[in-house]
Amino acid sequence: MVKEKMTKQELQNRLQDIEWEDFEVKLAIGGVPKSVWESVSAFSNTAGGWLIFGIEEKNGIFNIVGVSNPSKIEHEFLNSLNGEKFNIKIRVNSYKYNFDDKIVLAFYIPISKQKPVYFNSLSNSFIRSGSADRRATKEEIDTMFRDQSFGTKTSETIENYSIENLSSISLNQYKEYLQISNPTSNYNKLNMEEFLHKVLVLIDGKPTYAGLLFFGTRDSIQRYFVDFRIDLFEIPGISISDAKTRYTYRLPEQENLWDYYFILFERITMRIDKPFKLDNMGFAKENYPYIDALREALVNMLMHADYFSPIKSRIRVFSDKIEFFNAGSYPKPIEYFLHSDTSMPRNPILAKLFRVVKLAENAGYGFDKMIDGWKTYTDIPIDFKTDMDTSLTTFYLEKKEAQVEAQVEAQVEAQVDLNDTEKKVLEFLNFENLSSAQLVQKLGLKSLSGSLKNAIRHLLEIKLIELTIPDRPKSPNQKYKTKQDNIKKETK
Repeated sequence: MVKEKMTKQELQNRLQDIEWEDFEVKLAIGGVPKSVWESVSAFSNTAGGWLIFGIEEKNGIFNIVGVSNPSKIEHEFLNSLNGEKFNIKIRVNSYKYNFDDKIVLAFYIPISKQKPVYFNSLSNSFIRSGSADRRATKEEIDTMFRDQSFGTKTSETIENYSIENLSSISLNQYKEYLQISNPTSNYNKLNMEEFLHKVLVLIDGKPTYAGLLFFGTRDSIQRYFVDFRIDLFEIPGISISDAKTRYTYRLPEQENLWDYYFILFERITMRIDKPFKLDNMGFAKENYPYIDALREALVNMLMHADYFSPIKSRIRVFSDKIEFFNAGSYPKPIEYFLHSDTSMPRNPILAKLFRVVKLAENAGYGFDKMIDGWKTYTDIPIDFKTDMDTSLTTFYLEKKEAQVEAQVEAQVEAQVDLNDTEKKVLEFLNFENLSSAQLVQKLGLKSLSGSLKNAIRHLLEIKLIELTIPDRPKSPNQKYKTKQDNIKKETK
């Protein structure tokens, strides 16, 4: 894409603000300044930017002095960018401005597809930090090298592995889920090994790194990903420092990404007002834009994670927000995706595996739709942050949820001492009427546990909840509701 020339007014406006992240001025009286190479590297490695020659800056004040020999300086600068100084040839757009017979040169340095971009040696790799350039760390350089082949590393095969290193339980569950979620798919006609080769979990009988991450046994995964895990913490406060305890729940280690997806999705949606609808096969259908927004965030995290990085992805659920912290930045600046339907997963095989079973049919549908979906739950916008090797997406929760929780807490304390399971059941029922199966899902359980049975029985005995069909206690349509009238149920 050709960068449009700034107007004189736009240039003058930028000269009034020293904090432009994509804007750097250089004096360049006697020739090309030596410090310019750091800025070229930084703009190329980060998000692109403007270099302006002929501007003096002192204590935040800009003075237009011009360049004495603009044609010579322009020629010298462009030749250096296309010569041996940098590890790649850098194509830029150049412009001239005349301010009262003072010539100012402007060059737009685009973000490079091949990173890192450096001059003379690899150690001279720079990135943009705020309105300044800084030398990239070894970890940041490593990340750039991995991103050079964006989407290809996890597509490579593991020579000494086979289908035996994949979990048969996970594979069978996936195929069963595929049959239910996407019954018309041609994949259903294939046997297991044919299917795995078709979706590139296996290539010539050897699993890809993506296939191993998605379906592998934990022992097999840890031979190549020593500290493999996706962390989730539930923290009782609005920040780490505010919390009375470090966390009230930490997700146990799971077998593979297939297992992680479901438990993570259950936990991040537990505190969201989410009435369940069950189909005739007992599968929950969540047709709510705000749930789709959270699903999109989760899938994006799993698809874009850099599993070869020492940095680990995690989710933190605070009392007022949910944070998705990812090991891996986006392949392009965040602005590129805000109004785009373009999907650029770091790990395309993982993305395909999610889409095949329609768990991520909206993956890559655009950040704008994620934003719009969350607006149906709360007016507090999603916060997106990203740097060279990490990204952070924050969903702020609805205030009224916290208010209802406070009301429930007051109700509980005023009437009786309850255990944690009983408190959670009561909290959920203050939003909506739920069956036993729905409470199992809300609590992130795999089945109706003894503790949940005891909790329901105790709440019935002390008359905090009651049956929706009291004359038919064993009705398949039976649900539970709160008996208190002083707490208003919120419905959407």
